[in-house]
Order: sequence, then C-alpha cells, then structure tokens
Amino acid sequence: MGPGLGDIPESCVACVFMYLTPPEICNLARLNHAFRGAASSDSVWENKLPSNYQDLLDLMPPERYLNLSKKEIFALLSRPVPFDDGNKEVWLDRVTGRVCLSISTKAMAITGIEDRRYWNWIPTEESRFHVVAYLQQIWWFEVDGVVKFPLPADVYTVSFRLHLGRFAKRLGRRVCNFEHTHGWDIKPVRLELSTSDGQQASSECYLDKMEQDDANGYHKRGCWIDYKVGEFVVHDSEPATEVQFSMKQIDCTHSKGGLCVDSVFIIPSNLRERKRKGVLK
Repeated sequence: MGPGLGDIPESCVACVFMYLTPPEICNLARLNHAFRGAASSDSVWENKLPSNYQDLLDLMPPERYLNLSKKEIFALLSRPVPFDDGNKEVWLDRVTGRVCLSISTKAMAITGIEDRRYWNWIPTEESRFHVVAYLQQIWWFEVDGVVKFPLPADVYTVSFRLHLGRFAKRLGRRVCNFEHTHGWDIKPVRLELSTSDGQQASSECYLDKMEQDDANGYHKRGCWIDYKVGEFVVHDSEPATEVQFSMKQIDCTHSKGGLCVDSVFIIPSNLRERKRKGVLK
C-alpha cells in the first residue's frame, strides 16, 4: 500500500492550512493526527487573526485570554466582545477573521427619547442587545451616534438596522402592529457618516413606499432591514478611527412613527451581502 494522507508531515499540512478558512481547517482536522496537530498550530491561527487582535483582547479581563492558544483566541474573539458599558460589540467574522462592530441605540443620542409620548424601549430577543427603541410619533426625527475603535485596514460599510411596525409574540407566534406606522412615504430619511480623517458619505431613502414595494414584490413592513449609510476606508489601525453617523427626517410639516431602531453595524463591505443573507457570524 502506498503513502496516504497520514504520511504527510504536519508542517506541510500547516502550510496548506494557511490558505484555508477557519471552518475548512476545523473540518479537515478530523481526518487524522497530522491534520489535527496542524489545525491547532499557533502559526496557522496567527495568520487568521487581524494584526491588531490584541486591541480586542484588551477589552476583556486578562484572565480570560492568558495562556490561550491562538486557535482558542480566535474562537474567543469570534463571539461578541462588549465594550462601552455593553452598548457596543466587536467580533471577528468566523470565516474571514475580519473585524465587525455593532452599536446599540442605547449608545446613541435620539431626539425625544426621554419622552414616553414619543419613544419607548422594547425588550426583545430579536436584538443582539436585547432592547430596541420604538418610535410612536414625532415631528423631528433624529438619531446620532459615534464610535471610536482601532479598526484594521479594510473598506467598511455603515448601516442602520430598522423595522417598520411594532412586533410582539402572542401564543408563541410573531405578530406585527402597524397602528403607529405613518409618515415615512412623504419625505426620505437622510443617512450620513463622517470619519476622523475627513471621509464623508450620505444616502437618502423612503422607509415606507408600499405601492412601489408591492409592485417589486419587496415588503419592508414587519421585517428587519439594514439601510446602508455609506462606506469608508481604513488604511491602518493606528490611530483609532472615529466614525460619526446619523439618521434624520426633520421636516416638521408632518409627523412620522411606528418605527423600531435597533442598532448600527460597521462591517467590511464585501461581507455585507453575506449578512443580508443571514450568514454573517
């Protein structure tokens, strides 16, 4: 019988693993001892971590990551790491090892948020932060936020996660109420971003064009939708990049309401399509 996979030196397997994704490496680790050993090699997993992964680890108590292998560090950072009182999260995409951020509405400045006539906080398992801001009715709609983080070099997309209508569970079924949903078809919402190095981007969109959406077979009501603000480029993780973002509809000639605001995502741009398909981890 000739040589088989078990005869390949572990060092050679490790070289091949440099070109594979983490899920592929973990699957191949089941084949034999050499593959299993290469799949645990620090040199392989160092290659999968972002250059500034220590910045993510610094958000945790040292005892959580001291004495861990690089594979264990990758697994640790692929789960959300909270910071800023738990209102922001950072994690590594499990397939590419690239850095993703999410910012809760709890970390944003929202006009009228303290007035129960306009806004309410709704606890929910549909948000990674377990709470969303629900707008009943307002004339001046404005949401502003900022995050500062040493993002590694990449092209990033900023998006708001929104939901038209109020949702709840009744008898185990998800139901939506559109009693307060109005005003989003009259004027577009303006989305803007700016960075500490002078980059700017903006977009406008109608949140509720029912006739047009029906004609296209695309229904916005009752669904979580990511609305793209724009993109920015990071060339180096130092200095840390500050990103300011906003969402406004401040035409006071009409009111608007019936909108849930969950969070803002900042993710590498070519991962955005995977996230929209529900496969971003």
